[in-house]
Amino acid sequence: MKDKPKVPFIPAERHATVRQQIMGILLEGTFSAKELSAEVKASEKDVYAHLEHIRKTADKKDHHFIVTPAECKKCGFVFSKREKLKKPGKCPSCKGEAIQEPLFSIQSLNT
Repeated sequence: MKDKPKVPFIPAERHATVRQQIMGILLEGTFSAKELSAEVKASEKDVYAHLEHIRKTADKKDHHFIVTPAECKKCGFVFSKREKLKKPGKCPSCKGEAIQEPLFSIQSLNT
């Protein structure tokens, strides 16, 4: 049996970086990391890494990074004091695992 020659991976052509794409999307509305991942065609893990960086640099660019905290679907507990951007695994109140993902947006301070 002959093996097929391996075709090298060619990434999609981009006119802006993934981080620039995410910032542009977040300026238009509120999205979860999963939605952003599908939009920019990057893994959810990569999107969270980009969001961490965007959170740190947004103020320098006259923007305000807004996080709508995750919420337990079972008891309604809101993870308002959580610093991590990722979705929590369990609710500390009811121990439920049905958690609404946190949502992200950017508001421009120039308008």
